[in-house]
Amino acid sequence: MQGFSTRAIHAGQVPDPTTGAVTTSIHTSSTYAQDGVGGTRGGYEYSRSANPTRTVLQDQLAALEGGKHAHAFGSGMGATDTLLRILLKPGDHLVIPHDAYGGTFRLVDKVLSGFGVEHTPVDLADHDALRAALRPTTRVVWCETPTNPLLGIADIAVLAGVAHEAGARLVVDNTFASPYLQTPLALGADVVVHSTTKYVGGHSDVVGGALVTDDDALSEQIAFVQNSTGSVPGPFDAWLTLRGAKTLAVRMERHCDNAERVAEMLSAHPAVASVLYPGLPGHPGHEVAAKQMRRFGGMVSFLAAGGRDAALRICAGTRLFTLAESLGGVESLIEHPGEMTHASTAGSMLEVPDSLVRLSVGIEDADDLLDDLRAALDAVR
Repeated sequence: MQGFSTRAIHAGQVPDPTTGAVTTSIHTSSTYAQDGVGGTRGGYEYSRSANPTRTVLQDQLAALEGGKHAHAFGSGMGATDTLLRILLKPGDHLVIPHDAYGGTFRLVDKVLSGFGVEHTPVDLADHDALRAALRPTTRVVWCETPTNPLLGIADIAVLAGVAHEAGARLVVDNTFASPYLQTPLALGADVVVHSTTKYVGGHSDVVGGALVTDDDALSEQIAFVQNSTGSVPGPFDAWLTLRGAKTLAVRMERHCDNAERVAEMLSAHPAVASVLYPGLPGHPGHEVAAKQMRRFGGMVSFLAAGGRDAALRICAGTRLFTLAESLGGVESLIEHPGEMTHASTAGSMLEVPDSLVRLSVGIEDADDLLDDLRAALDAVR
């Protein structure tokens, strides 16, 4: 197999046969001429069903995850919704992480529950707890590793064995790690989910999602439901994501370099009660992360020693770290999950600590990022 960056730049991408253009074209056409009734050219008839720019992106994403099939969506939640519509029916049960992404929890708890789908939050690092939560009706074990925003780590290979023994599928949200750092299909997962808005796109300029699988029948179902519901990205969004993914490897190396330095600095600062970063030897998931990840990622969370008020002051006190939701872009972001990305978990088992601060560490010069954080932390001591 070719190297990661080679696949990112070349998979599905060839010079235009007419002009020789080396970049993929943005095919804005909504419909395509047919050579007689049903005589489509390359299978294209209407861009909700298939679009040439989206096809190239899907080929690229499949190659990066080491999968046979990829499907690009208009958002990560669009991908999640489509997959769960297929895998679950009324009366079915799924397991979710006890610290799942707030948007995933909202979809499961507020939408799917209305259609008779049941769920159980579980610490997926506790394999006995997972086994105890499984039911005869369990169809899906939904995993994030690292989790958002507490940076928990789950052993994908072990989870795959437990899920498959129970007759369930293992789905891994690989958004935080990206396919550069981790390839869940190779570890036994059945489906990989991405919010390509984040590291894959990498520039905070496009919203998208993806599903990747080796299962031929499931891929056909995904394509059918996606076409039926219209959960597709536009051609320009597909092109932006495709372009962003070409530099994923070099960006992730810099994200990881900077995050490691940020985590080290935070660990020594008196305004910080604890740091959540799997790259730290004291992190409970450090050994598992070291086994299944290339490096430890660009996301760092921490608990402010002064509680909620200190956390809010820190979020308001940075200059290079922009106070904003989302993550994975080239610029550094800071947020208060309890009142921003994870507000939907308030009052539930998934509620996050009110002293929690989440950092998406960008690719700026590390010394500048450290100076920015120190100034904000020093101000609340």
